[in-house]
Parts: sequence; C-alpha cells; structure tokens
Amino acid sequence: MRKSARVISSERWPAIRFRVNGEAAAVRVPPMKRLLDVLREDLNLKGTKEGCGEGECGSCSVRMNGELVNSCLVPVLQSEGADIQTVEGLARKGELHPLQKAFLEHGGAQCGICTPGMLMAATQLLAQDSHPGISQIREALAGNLCRCTGFMRIFDAVAATAALEAKPGTGSAVEQASHAR
Repeated sequence: MRKSARVISSERWPAIRFRVNGEAAAVRVPPMKRLLDVLREDLNLKGTKEGCGEGECGSCSVRMNGELVNSCLVPVLQSEGADIQTVEGLARKGELHPLQKAFLEHGGAQCGICTPGMLMAATQLLAQDSHPGISQIREALAGNLCRCTGFMRIFDAVAATAALEAKPGTGSAVEQASHAR
C-alpha cells in the first residue's frame, strides 16, 4: 500500500474508511464482504490466510483496534474507523519482528497457512503480557490450528521472544518493534 489513502472499487457503495498497518485505506465494496477478502483481494495484502472460512482455525487472525479477530467472520462494514494490523504490519523497514525471527529460528513456520494467524495471536498475547508462561502461551494460541509443527516449535518461538523481553534494560520485544516504526 502507498502512504496516501487508497480508495478501491465501485462508486455504488459508500466508502468504508479504516487504517491498515498504520496507513489510511478506503474501500467501496459491498458492506457485508468479509474483511479477509477485502484485505487479500482489494488491498492486495496476501499474508492473511483463509484456512476454514468459519472462524475455527485462526489462519485469518488480524488485530482490530487492539483485539484479535478472525477476519473471515468480520463484515468489512465493522472495520469503519478501525485500526487493523495484519501480519505484513509486523516487520518494519525491512527488519523482521522479533516473533517472526523466533519462528524462523525455532522452526515454527512450516507450510505457512497457520503462521500469519499464529504470529498475530502471539503478538496479541505479548502486547497483553510480555512475560507469559507456557500455559498462557498455549491458551493464547488455542484458537489457531497447525497440522505441521505439533505446536511445540511455535510455543518455543513465542517463549523465546518473551525471554528476550525479560532481559533487563532491553524493554519488551514488542515495544522495541513498535519504536522501530
């Protein structure tokens, strides 16, 4: 996406305006179109994946106004005025987010279908609790299904990121990534 506001699609629909990854966006699409489809088809943000289309797998998870949502269940009309973060919004200035690095280092990304949703769920967790234990990590990621890793590598990646945050004087990894923006 460009820095300026972007208006997409038909004049017959009213513009729905929101922010995606810190940038203004506006779309003219049917108001009941799924946010997932708007992100992928209209805004060309292909990182968010569709796994089940029923809100069961978590592959389409994004953060909307600081809350984790399944974008396959959200009509785009509900995003009016919202601040949306997708997996593309994690990396800044060509630098991977600490969670993305940890997923790579710990083998938490296999086929890639669940990875964006896992990253967004883990980002949400670390935004709420920068020092979660394994039970909190398991609970936070329980809404995301993975058929490749058996979850342990993913849990290890999140725990490793949380351990980075625990180092004195470094601030949280999520805070560091936010300040790098």
